[in-house]
Amino acid sequence: ILGPVARAVRSSSTATEALECAARFLFVHSPALTIGVDDDPWDRRGVIALTYRKQLSESPYSPQAIELGLGLFHRMAVQLLGRSPGLRSVELPHGPLSPVDRYLDFFGADIKFDRPVAALCVERRILDASFDTADEEIRLAALEHLAGSYSDPTRSMSGRVRRAVAESLPGRVPSLAEVAASLAIGPRTLQRHLVVEGTTYGQVIDDLRRDRSHRFITTTDLSFTQIADLVGFSEQSTLSHAVRRWFGLSPGGLRRRARLSR
Repeated sequence: ILGPVARAVRSSSTATEALECAARFLFVHSPALTIGVDDDPWDRRGVIALTYRKQLSESPYSPQAIELGLGLFHRMAVQLLGRSPGLRSVELPHGPLSPVDRYLDFFGADIKFDRPVAALCVERRILDASFDTADEEIRLAALEHLAGSYSDPTRSMSGRVRRAVAESLPGRVPSLAEVAASLAIGPRTLQRHLVVEGTTYGQVIDDLRRDRSHRFITTTDLSFTQIADLVGFSEQSTLSHAVRRWFGLSPGGLRRRARLSR
Protein backbone atom coordinates (compact mmCIF):
# COMPACT_ATOMS: atom_id res chain seq x y z
CA ILE A 1 0.00 0.00 0.00
CA LEU A 2 2.78 2.45 0.86
CA GLY A 3 4.82 1.51 -2.21
CA PRO A 4 8.40 2.86 -2.15
CA VAL A 5 7.85 4.45 1.27
CA ALA A 6 7.46 0.97 2.78
CA ARG A 7 11.01 -0.01 1.77
CA ALA A 8 12.49 2.89 3.73
CA VAL A 9 10.19 2.26 6.72
CA ARG A 10 10.96 -1.48 6.92
CA SER A 11 14.73 -0.95 6.73
CA SER A 12 14.75 1.67 9.53
CA SER A 13 16.55 0.71 12.70
CA THR A 14 14.02 2.00 15.26
CA ALA A 15 10.36 2.97 15.47
CA THR A 16 11.35 6.64 15.79
CA GLU A 17 13.37 6.46 12.59
CA ALA A 18 10.51 4.69 10.79
CA LEU A 19 7.95 7.27 11.94
CA GLU A 20 10.16 10.15 10.84
CA CYS A 21 10.56 8.56 7.42
CA ALA A 22 6.84 7.85 7.04
CA ALA A 23 5.92 11.37 8.17
CA ARG A 24 8.38 12.93 5.72
CA PHE A 25 7.31 10.92 2.66
CA LEU A 26 3.67 10.00 3.30
CA PHE A 27 2.73 12.52 0.58
CA VAL A 28 4.01 9.96 -1.94
CA HIS A 29 1.12 7.71 -0.86
CA SER A 30 -1.39 10.56 -0.40
CA PRO A 31 -0.86 14.34 -0.16
CA ALA A 32 -3.98 14.56 2.00
CA LEU A 33 -2.59 12.45 4.86
CA THR A 34 -0.14 13.23 7.65
CA ILE A 35 1.04 11.32 10.70
CA GLY A 36 2.76 12.64 13.79
CA VAL A 37 3.58 12.12 17.45
CA ASP A 38 1.61 14.16 20.01
CA ASP A 39 1.17 14.14 23.76
CA ASP A 40 -1.36 11.68 25.14
CA PRO A 41 -4.77 13.44 25.19
CA TRP A 42 -5.56 11.80 28.54
CA ASP A 43 -2.24 12.78 30.19
CA ARG A 44 -1.33 9.18 30.99
CA ARG A 45 2.25 8.74 32.11
CA GLY A 46 4.48 7.05 29.55
CA VAL A 47 1.88 7.26 26.77
CA ILE A 48 2.00 9.16 23.45
CA ALA A 49 -0.48 9.62 20.60
CA LEU A 50 0.43 8.55 17.08
CA THR A 51 -1.88 10.85 15.13
CA TYR A 52 -3.43 10.30 11.71
CA ARG A 53 -4.82 13.42 10.04
CA LYS A 54 -6.51 14.14 6.73
CA GLN A 55 -6.26 17.54 5.06
CA LEU A 56 -9.90 18.33 4.27
CA SER A 57 -8.97 20.93 1.65
CA GLU A 58 -7.54 18.04 -0.39
CA SER A 59 -10.14 15.37 0.31
CA PRO A 60 -13.51 15.18 2.11
CA TYR A 61 -13.68 13.52 5.50
CA SER A 62 -14.48 9.81 5.30
CA PRO A 63 -15.05 7.84 8.53
CA GLN A 64 -14.39 4.58 6.67
CA ALA A 65 -11.09 5.86 5.27
CA ILE A 66 -9.94 7.08 8.69
CA GLU A 67 -10.71 3.68 10.23
CA LEU A 68 -8.92 1.91 7.38
CA GLY A 69 -5.88 4.15 7.83
CA LEU A 70 -5.69 3.61 11.58
CA GLY A 71 -6.19 -0.11 11.10
CA LEU A 72 -3.30 -0.29 8.64
CA PHE A 73 -1.17 1.89 10.92
CA HIS A 74 -1.76 -0.61 13.74
CA ARG A 75 -1.16 -3.69 11.58
CA MET A 76 2.14 -2.31 10.25
CA ALA A 77 3.31 -1.51 13.79
CA VAL A 78 2.62 -5.08 14.90
CA GLN A 79 4.35 -6.50 11.83
CA LEU A 80 7.45 -4.36 12.22
CA LEU A 81 7.77 -4.78 15.98
CA GLY A 82 6.84 -8.46 15.98
CA ARG A 83 4.53 -7.82 18.92
CA SER A 84 1.83 -5.50 20.20
CA PRO A 85 2.93 -1.83 20.17
CA GLY A 86 1.62 -1.33 23.69
CA LEU A 87 -1.68 0.07 22.47
CA ARG A 88 -3.56 1.76 25.30
CA SER A 89 -6.49 3.28 23.39
CA VAL A 90 -7.73 4.24 19.92
CA GLU A 91 -9.13 7.72 19.21
CA LEU A 92 -11.72 8.16 16.43
CA PRO A 93 -13.20 11.54 15.38
CA HIS A 94 -16.64 10.01 14.68
CA GLY A 95 -19.12 7.60 16.21
CA PRO A 96 -19.05 3.81 15.74
CA LEU A 97 -19.81 2.53 12.24
CA SER A 98 -20.05 -1.08 13.45
CA PRO A 99 -20.77 -2.78 16.79
CA VAL A 100 -18.15 -1.66 19.31
CA ASP A 101 -17.12 -5.28 19.91
CA ARG A 102 -15.70 -5.40 16.38
CA TYR A 103 -13.39 -2.51 17.15
CA LEU A 104 -12.32 -4.14 20.40
CA ASP A 105 -11.63 -7.46 18.65
CA PHE A 106 -9.49 -5.79 15.98
CA PHE A 107 -7.46 -3.40 18.12
CA GLY A 108 -7.57 -5.19 21.46
CA ALA A 109 -7.74 -1.86 23.29
CA ASP A 110 -10.20 0.75 24.54
CA ILE A 111 -11.96 2.70 21.74
CA LYS A 112 -12.85 6.35 22.27
CA PHE A 113 -15.28 7.92 19.79
CA ASP A 114 -16.03 11.52 18.73
CA ARG A 115 -12.52 12.65 19.60
CA PRO A 116 -10.72 15.73 18.14
CA VAL A 117 -8.03 13.75 16.27
CA ALA A 118 -7.68 10.19 15.03
CA ALA A 119 -4.84 8.50 16.92
CA LEU A 120 -3.32 5.35 18.33
CA CYS A 121 -2.30 5.99 21.93
CA VAL A 122 0.68 3.75 22.69
CA GLU A 123 3.38 3.33 25.29
CA ARG A 124 6.22 5.78 24.71
CA ARG A 125 8.82 3.03 25.02
CA ILE A 126 7.97 1.70 21.55
CA LEU A 127 9.78 4.69 20.01
CA ASP A 128 13.07 3.04 21.01
CA ALA A 129 12.08 -0.41 19.75
CA SER A 130 14.44 -1.87 17.14
CA PHE A 131 13.41 -3.68 13.96
CA ASP A 132 14.67 -7.09 12.83
CA THR A 133 14.30 -5.83 9.24
CA ALA A 134 16.78 -2.95 9.77
CA ASP A 135 19.26 -2.45 6.93
CA GLU A 136 21.06 0.90 6.77
CA GLU A 137 22.27 0.43 3.20
CA ILE A 138 18.76 -0.29 1.91
CA ARG A 139 17.31 2.56 4.00
CA LEU A 140 19.72 5.13 2.58
CA ALA A 141 19.12 3.91 -0.97
CA ALA A 142 15.36 4.08 -0.44
CA LEU A 143 15.57 7.60 1.00
CA GLU A 144 17.75 8.73 -1.91
CA HIS A 145 15.20 7.33 -4.35
CA LEU A 146 12.28 9.02 -2.59
CA ALA A 147 14.03 12.39 -2.32
CA GLY A 148 15.14 12.30 -5.94
CA SER A 149 11.91 11.02 -7.49
CA TYR A 150 9.16 12.83 -5.59
CA SER A 151 8.56 16.48 -4.78
CA ASP A 152 6.72 17.39 -1.61
CA PRO A 153 3.61 19.27 -2.80
CA THR A 154 3.51 21.28 0.42
CA ARG A 155 6.81 22.93 -0.51
CA SER A 156 6.11 23.70 -4.18
CA MET A 157 4.51 26.95 -5.29
CA SER A 158 1.79 25.05 -7.15
CA GLY A 159 1.02 23.16 -3.94
CA ARG A 160 0.79 26.37 -1.94
CA VAL A 161 -1.49 27.91 -4.56
CA ARG A 162 -3.66 24.79 -4.61
CA ARG A 163 -4.13 24.92 -0.83
CA ALA A 164 -4.93 28.64 -0.93
CA VAL A 165 -7.60 28.13 -3.58
CA ALA A 166 -8.97 25.00 -1.86
CA GLU A 167 -9.49 26.94 1.36
CA SER A 168 -11.76 29.39 -0.47
CA LEU A 169 -14.09 26.63 -1.66
CA PRO A 170 -17.02 26.33 -1.73
CA GLY A 171 -17.43 29.84 -3.07
CA ARG A 172 -15.80 32.10 -5.60
CA VAL A 173 -12.40 31.04 -6.89
CA PRO A 174 -9.94 33.82 -5.97
CA SER A 175 -7.97 35.65 -8.63
CA LEU A 176 -4.26 35.13 -9.14
CA ALA A 177 -3.63 38.55 -7.57
CA GLU A 178 -5.67 37.63 -4.48
CA VAL A 179 -3.80 34.35 -4.01
CA ALA A 180 -0.46 36.09 -4.52
CA ALA A 181 -1.40 38.61 -1.82
CA SER A 182 -2.34 35.79 0.57
CA LEU A 183 1.11 34.25 -0.04
CA ALA A 184 2.83 37.64 0.47
CA ILE A 185 4.37 37.71 -3.02
CA GLY A 186 3.70 39.68 -6.20
CA PRO A 187 1.47 38.30 -8.98
CA ARG A 188 4.33 38.25 -11.51
CA THR A 189 6.59 36.45 -9.05
CA LEU A 190 3.87 33.86 -8.48
CA GLN A 191 3.47 33.36 -12.23
CA ARG A 192 7.22 32.92 -12.70
CA HIS A 193 7.39 30.26 -9.97
CA LEU A 194 4.53 28.36 -11.56
CA VAL A 195 6.17 28.51 -15.01
CA VAL A 196 9.37 27.07 -13.52
CA GLU A 197 7.27 24.20 -12.14
CA GLY A 198 5.76 23.63 -15.58
CA THR A 199 2.25 24.84 -14.81
CA THR A 200 0.01 27.90 -14.71
CA TYR A 201 -2.52 29.36 -12.30
CA GLY A 202 -5.37 28.20 -14.51
CA GLN A 203 -3.95 24.66 -14.66
CA VAL A 204 -3.60 24.45 -10.87
CA ILE A 205 -7.27 25.40 -10.49
CA ASP A 206 -8.32 22.94 -13.19
CA ASP A 207 -6.37 20.12 -11.54
CA LEU A 208 -7.89 20.95 -8.15
CA ARG A 209 -11.40 20.98 -9.58
CA ARG A 210 -10.78 17.71 -11.43
CA ASP A 211 -9.48 15.89 -8.34
CA ARG A 212 -12.22 17.23 -6.07
CA SER A 213 -14.97 16.53 -8.58
CA HIS A 214 -13.78 12.95 -9.01
CA ARG A 215 -13.74 12.33 -5.25
CA PHE A 216 -17.16 13.90 -4.64
CA ILE A 217 -18.78 12.12 -7.59
CA THR A 218 -17.30 8.68 -6.89
CA THR A 219 -17.27 8.58 -3.08
CA THR A 220 -20.39 10.55 -2.01
CA ASP A 221 -24.10 10.76 -2.80
CA LEU A 222 -24.05 14.55 -3.12
CA SER A 223 -26.12 15.99 -5.95
CA PHE A 224 -24.22 17.28 -8.97
CA THR A 225 -25.52 20.78 -8.24
CA GLN A 226 -23.95 20.58 -4.77
CA ILE A 227 -20.69 19.27 -6.22
CA ALA A 228 -20.58 22.09 -8.76
CA ASP A 229 -20.76 24.58 -5.89
CA LEU A 230 -18.12 22.72 -3.87
CA VAL A 231 -15.58 22.96 -6.71
CA GLY A 232 -16.32 26.59 -7.57
CA PHE A 233 -18.60 26.25 -10.60
CA SER A 234 -21.65 28.52 -10.75
CA GLU A 235 -23.78 26.01 -12.69
CA GLN A 236 -24.18 22.24 -12.88
CA SER A 237 -23.85 22.40 -16.67
CA THR A 238 -20.32 23.78 -16.29
CA LEU A 239 -19.44 20.81 -14.09
CA SER A 240 -20.90 18.41 -16.65
CA HIS A 241 -18.82 19.89 -19.49
CA ALA A 242 -15.67 19.78 -17.35
CA VAL A 243 -16.22 16.16 -16.25
CA ARG A 244 -16.66 15.09 -19.89
CA ARG A 245 -13.42 16.87 -20.78
CA TRP A 246 -11.52 15.28 -17.87
CA PHE A 247 -12.88 11.74 -17.89
CA GLY A 248 -14.80 11.27 -21.14
CA LEU A 249 -18.01 10.57 -19.19
CA SER A 250 -20.96 12.49 -17.80
CA PRO A 251 -21.03 12.95 -13.99
CA GLY A 252 -23.74 10.30 -13.81
CA GLY A 253 -21.71 7.90 -15.93
CA LEU A 254 -18.62 8.43 -13.80
CA ARG A 255 -20.61 7.72 -10.62
CA ARG A 256 -22.16 4.57 -12.08
CA ARG A 257 -18.78 3.27 -13.22
CA ALA A 258 -17.29 3.85 -9.76
CA ARG A 259 -20.15 1.99 -8.06
CA LEU A 260 -19.91 -0.96 -10.43
CA SER A 261 -16.19 -1.31 -9.72
CA ARG A 262 -16.63 -1.54 -5.93
